[in-house]
Amino acid sequence: MILTIAHKELKSLFTSSLAWTLLALTQLVLAWIFLGHLDAFLTIQPQLIQLTNPPGLTEIIITPLFATAAMVLLMATPLFTMRLIAEERHNHTMTFLISAPISMTDIVIGKFLGIMIFFSAIIALVITLSISLLAGGTLDFGLLLSNVVGLFLIAACFASLGLYISCLTAQPAIAAAGTLGAVLGLWALDININDASGLAQNFSILKHYENFNRGIIDTFDLLYFVLFAFVFLVLSIRRLDGERLRG
Repeated sequence: MILTIAHKELKSLFTSSLAWTLLALTQLVLAWIFLGHLDAFLTIQPQLIQLTNPPGLTEIIITPLFATAAMVLLMATPLFTMRLIAEERHNHTMTFLISAPISMTDIVIGKFLGIMIFFSAIIALVITLSISLLAGGTLDFGLLLSNVVGLFLIAACFASLGLYISCLTAQPAIAAAGTLGAVLGLWALDININDASGLAQNFSILKHYENFNRGIIDTFDLLYFVLFAFVFLVLSIRRLDGERLRG
């Protein structure tokens, strides 16, 4: 049943002109950033050759590309997730889902899986752009893998947060605004952190992602991302369970 719901969600996304437009704009921005960093690398390459241990393609091009991709996902998530549950309520189809002989867990996980598969298309483009550099150089595959894992995990966190906020309203526009406010709040938390050893840093989602971006896969960062996504998925399930009990 989870796969059925995920398939329905994907079908709905890929038949939406808004989703295709956002996906195209996202791909355009990432390709433009990639070409910009590639041009900068080619410009400074003569100077890099003179260094004893110069940074490579991965550090100069791929690392900032993945950092930009994380910010693009942060800004695009509200528009992708706003309709997950809110639109079901708005179209009066949520009643059928709630009354169907399926658990709220199946509904939430199915919708989460659908949006994550959709996000994977964006991540796949970033990977494709990165791999294309093999045509003219070598890559640090360890650093590349760390960035891929980090981007996938932060996308899962954004998706779970957006899904939960979509459970709170029947208006997709309000869900989008709420999710945007939440992710901007997370961004603001990251910007305002000045004490590197402070407690606030432990709650900054972008600070945890920075370690992956630098090639550091830390157990605490992994646990943070998993718990973040898990908590909001559980909150979504409890919200819908409460709605089912209220009839």
